[in-house]
Amino acid sequence: QVQLVESGGGLVQAGGSLRLSCAASGHTFRNDGVGWFRQAPGQERVFVAAINWSGDDTGYSDHVKGRFTISRDNAKNTVYLQMSRLKPEDTAVYYCAARQSRSYYLTRVEYDYWGQGTQVTVSS
Repeated sequence: QVQLVESGGGLVQAGGSLRLSCAASGHTFRNDGVGWFRQAPGQERVFVAAINWSGDDTGYSDHVKGRFTISRDNAKNTVYLQMSRLKPEDTAVYYCAARQSRSYYLTRVEYDYWGQGTQVTVSS
């Protein structure tokens, strides 16, 4: 059974940083495209960042480009989202998702597996 587990969320002041992790169990990430999405209260779940299987191709939403960095360590079966210069509008539950494809994808429907999410709260 595939399980994705996010960690690293928490409360941080505006301008601060957090690093989220997405670890897979019951499944090997190394051939998957992986994405991060976020969902704020009352809003839809939206794309944040994604990475291809080898880590040499990434994509970001305009809202986070230049502030967030997605990376992966296939030996540890883990994908990371380094978030810097956080803003209150980054407050959301962050989800990772995986698709059994070497590319990455920008839309929710493309992904096969989802984690339960981790809360990120940025105070002003």
